[in-house]
Amino acid sequence: MVRSSAHHPRPGSSRRRALAAALTALGVLVTGLVAAPGASAAGAVTVTFASQGDWGTGHQVAVTVTNGTTSSVPSWAVDFALPNGATVSSAWDADLTRNGTSAYRAAKKGWAGPLAPGASQTWGYVASGPFVRPTTCTVNGAACTGGTPTSSPTATPTTTPTPTATPTQSPTPTPTTPPPTGSKVVGYFAEWGVYGRNYHVKDIDTSGSASKLTHILYAFGNTTGGRCSIGDAYADYEKAYTAEQSVDGVADTWDQPLRGSFNQLRELKKKHPHLKVIWSFGGWTWSGGFTQAAQDPAAFAESCYNLVEDPRWADVFDGIDVDWEYPNACGLTCDASGPQAFDRVVTALRNRFGPNNLVTAAITADGSNGGKIDATDYATAAQKLDWIMPMTYDYFGAFNAQGPTAPHSPLTAYPGIPQEGFNSEAAVNKLIAKGIPARKILLGVGFYGRGWNGVTQSAPGGSASGPAPGTYEQGIEDYKVLKQRCPATGTVGGTAYAHCGTQWWSYDTPQTLASKMTWARNKGLGGAFFWELSGDTSNGELITAVSGGWR
Repeated sequence: MVRSSAHHPRPGSSRRRALAAALTALGVLVTGLVAAPGASAAGAVTVTFASQGDWGTGHQVAVTVTNGTTSSVPSWAVDFALPNGATVSSAWDADLTRNGTSAYRAAKKGWAGPLAPGASQTWGYVASGPFVRPTTCTVNGAACTGGTPTSSPTATPTTTPTPTATPTQSPTPTPTTPPPTGSKVVGYFAEWGVYGRNYHVKDIDTSGSASKLTHILYAFGNTTGGRCSIGDAYADYEKAYTAEQSVDGVADTWDQPLRGSFNQLRELKKKHPHLKVIWSFGGWTWSGGFTQAAQDPAAFAESCYNLVEDPRWADVFDGIDVDWEYPNACGLTCDASGPQAFDRVVTALRNRFGPNNLVTAAITADGSNGGKIDATDYATAAQKLDWIMPMTYDYFGAFNAQGPTAPHSPLTAYPGIPQEGFNSEAAVNKLIAKGIPARKILLGVGFYGRGWNGVTQSAPGGSASGPAPGTYEQGIEDYKVLKQRCPATGTVGGTAYAHCGTQWWSYDTPQTLASKMTWARNKGLGGAFFWELSGDTSNGELITAVSGGWR
């Protein structure tokens, strides 16, 4: 039985409707304005433009449409023009069209629903050059400030109005308020965890994690021969659960059509209807088949669709996740398919799974110059993905047995960090600079630590004699064990470390996770994901910190 180790294991049907945040192609502006709804004396519909990142050659903007009237607004259209030759290259959560070189119209997505009194809807775009405010802006034919149409740049303040704001005031909302489309809290469930770890789907429920998650990534399916295939049939759909072990308290029977974790996930979704489950393929151990998949992406996508949508469990899964480690670079195996191979695979999956299933990807977080992010055209592929997950952990560890000791999931660089670009901020900034919208990027964190033995120095940068002992694998340990066995003694680069005896560990705590979520939220990211559920405490300390950062 082949399984991935610790993390760098890491790496849909017509009856289900998961919104796909695919980028809208820019086209010719349709003439005529959307008829403005009757404005109430209580206020007007207003629009604000806020910078979400500026890297000189490009910038990202969050645009918030707020209904300050006492009546529901069934639809809206924002017409605006950008100065200095700035052009929009991509947009999300609005239908954007273009007229000439600098004029645009953004219209409400059909799935967004009416804009209720006092409510807001947020969309965004990436444009060329440094951040600029539009020179003109109207919404449904009226000025974005709530008055008569004007060409003044002051029609686009950079703060977001609260529902009760007057047209001339725009106080910033509480930063913990999620955007209308919602933020993602995504957790991996490891297929093999039902064995030695004795961690089952029911534990997601009893720990309180199910109510804090938005999505579960089921890891992993295989990619043998360039096709999607079952990773572990017994764990997936054959293992029988007793009444005590089952989410619904009902024992499996010998003639039951579906058992195993798949059936338990079905029961979990019944109990928590908001949850979505995505089947992840590849991971560190099973990425080798992606090279062959890239040679015939359509056949690969067809095999994946047939497996994910198998009638026995089609209602369990809401889409597919690609965890290719790594396209056009080396992981456990090396790939030389070229920088466009990943996009070919993702495009084929999106075409086959359609707009109503989720298609996501976990990718490298190597933010160094000329590193793995630079080896592949992730930006083009991201246009077809609902979101993208740079695996911002496992940067450092006892796979370098002699050290130097360093945190495996640093948020930021710090003096003495062993490798430039090996931190979350560098990876996220590089992806945004390549044109991937921040709202499509999720921040990755680990629910485990990496450690060395034979270490005398408490601060990072010490030498070691080898990996520290671990319950399941040397050099790796769950947070729930480390918090008792080797409590944190300091922080560096936005994460925690611990020196106890001759052991040195790095891992995130509820406190460092809260800080990371604040950073990600302020960066405009779409949420967070983590490897993996079984590393948390029985009462979900870590997921509570992650989820709380997006509430």
